[in-house]
Amino acid sequence: MKKVTAFVGSAHKKNTHAAVAQYLDNLQALGEIEVEIVTLSNYKLGTCRGCRLCFEKGEQFCPLKDDRDVLMDKIMASDGVILATPNYSFQVSGLMKNFLDHFGFVFHRPCYFGKAFTSIVTQGIGGGDQIVKYLDFVGSNLGFNTLKGIKITALDPRTERDQARIDRALAAHSRQFYARLARPAYPAPSVFKLMLFRVGRTTMYRLLDDSSCDYRYYAGQGWFQSDYYYPTRLGVLKRAAGSLFDAMAPAVLRVLS
Repeated sequence: MKKVTAFVGSAHKKNTHAAVAQYLDNLQALGEIEVEIVTLSNYKLGTCRGCRLCFEKGEQFCPLKDDRDVLMDKIMASDGVILATPNYSFQVSGLMKNFLDHFGFVFHRPCYFGKAFTSIVTQGIGGGDQIVKYLDFVGSNLGFNTLKGIKITALDPRTERDQARIDRALAAHSRQFYARLARPAYPAPSVFKLMLFRVGRTTMYRLLDDSSCDYRYYAGQGWFQSDYYYPTRLGVLKRAAGSLFDAMAPAVLRVLS
């Protein structure tokens, strides 16, 4: 049985919560799915101070000592993750942004490979497309298999026509996410993703050393020798492209220096 956890960045159990609950009901109607809704306002999350200790020494040195690890453990125990937020001032809610700020070190040391990801954005008027784009970017860079998120637009009180439209959109998108859960957990990377990995890791290998937390993480994962973040079969062209991307690292270093 698959486990899907939705993290909701709204303290009001209204539109965003309702959309998430409906979405999860749709998933469970499609197959055996265990679901959980996590309301971020119910957890203690301090405000990131930008001290960089998680980057430089390790996430265990974060001075906040809050519920970050509790929430991250929920992600690790899930096969699928949903981030849901209302549109506040044309961006994610403060609750959601504060939550995402706790993932700074994961952008450096991604770890959520093999897990499906999507987002739900609710709003009254507009601007949600950019929020969906931002959350898609976040999911992909944390390592998730990302399905483009969904935007729900409607003013209150909702008309029957609006609700019918929302019902159709949530049903269609939940079917796509269910299909994403059923796909192979470790798909072959695109050429673009392969380039980002190979240039990034080879540059890191040349630029850093064992004193760097990021370097130690990559070495511990075996990424300095691997074809990609996870075991995957690369065709002849992608293997050749990977070697080319490794060779590009010195030029990247010259640009950075």
